[in-house]
Amino acid sequence: QVQLVESGGGLVQPGGSLRLSCAASGLRFSTYGMRWYRQAPGKERELVAGISSDGALTNYVDTVKGRFTISRDNAKNTVYLQMNSLKPEDTAVYYCHALSLVRNYWGQGTQVTVSS
Repeated sequence: QVQLVESGGGLVQPGGSLRLSCAASGLRFSTYGMRWYRQAPGKERELVAGISSDGALTNYVDTVKGRFTISRDNAKNTVYLQMNSLKPEDTAVYYCHALSLVRNYWGQGTQVTVSS
């Protein structure tokens, strides 16, 4: 049974930082590309950042470039999203996504709220 479990969300003031984690089990983690998506109320889910299976390649949506960093530890079956200089518009539910050529899996999401 594949599980992706996100953690690290919460309430933070503008300009603050959070680090999200996504722990994977039940799959060969090192063979999956990993992504973080987010969905704000009333908006479509959007891709925030992605990382290749070996961690060599990363990509980001323009709105988070220079503020967010995606990374992974294949020994711990975990992917991270370091979020700095947070803005109110970053408020959303953040989802972890695992993708291979033939399968994909979603986590349950973790809420991030940026507010003073």
